[in-house]
Amino acid sequence: MTTPAPIRPPVRPKLRLFLASPRGFCAGVDRAIQIVERAIEKFGAPVYVRHEIVHNRHVVDRLKALGAIFIEELNEAPDDRPVVFSAHGVPKSVPAEAKSRQMIYLDATCPLVSKVHVEAQKHFDNGREIVLIGHAGHPEVVGTMGQLPEGTVALIEDIDDARTWQPKDASNVAFLTQTTLSVDDTADIVAMLKERFPGIAAPHKEDICYATTNRQDAVKMLAEASDLILVVGSRNSSNSVRLKEVGLKAGAKSAYLIDDASGLDWSWFEGVSSIGLTAGASAPEDLVQGVIDAISGHFDLEIEELVEARETVTFKLPRLLTTA
Repeated sequence: MTTPAPIRPPVRPKLRLFLASPRGFCAGVDRAIQIVERAIEKFGAPVYVRHEIVHNRHVVDRLKALGAIFIEELNEAPDDRPVVFSAHGVPKSVPAEAKSRQMIYLDATCPLVSKVHVEAQKHFDNGREIVLIGHAGHPEVVGTMGQLPEGTVALIEDIDDARTWQPKDASNVAFLTQTTLSVDDTADIVAMLKERFPGIAAPHKEDICYATTNRQDAVKMLAEASDLILVVGSRNSSNSVRLKEVGLKAGAKSAYLIDDASGLDWSWFEGVSSIGLTAGASAPEDLVQGVIDAISGHFDLEIEELVEARETVTFKLPRLLTTA
């Protein structure tokens, strides 16, 4: 009687995976999440959070499980429970209402967004007409425009808006930008504004934050090395959507935005010998690892990290959470 030949597992095709660095959480997102966690530890559940603390479904669901209740407007929260304002920033009217109701509130606005708010106020105080480059309806844009009286800030979304906007006094204008925009697209809009208004006041330092810039530069590196780019992030995350767009513009044959490993479509991998993987600034690293694990179940992976920059920035937590 012959011994049956051992069953050999199928040979998995080889695939190179380039991992972008930096990727995932930035300092502002990390701080915002810590604020919610520490608030729950200090004050107990529930803690109310006005708008999603960051734009990632997995982060929001985890914080809900800890005791966070997410609301869209402050009037949905009771007076006697703490409330946290999201990392995107809020109009001035929101903390003013919280104060009037004697609420305990914690502002998780990213310090780099707060910097834009300060710039807006300075331009207003100097009598300048202000334009904000950004996306209508995004909470960061709503928060920035809400720092000043209604109608004070004009929104510019694209190059056509920059070409047609008409100020009252072309010699006394200023521009600001949302922090999570495409660096390249914004540069074109800024160039148009500077061409039309040579004296336009610009930010002292670039408004688009270092984390957005670094992640976009890293994606450009992925585009040079990869046939396919995967971006882990939520569809309502501006910086994640921009990463996909930047990858395609930088020459990637295809790029997809996925929430997690469940969003993978194996047909994307047909004829692909190398892929690039990154994550938006509000996407946790465990989701990236989940994607790697899923792909390794189908392919013999060779992983290489492409390092564009090293990030060492940290932001302090509010004193209310660091004092007894």
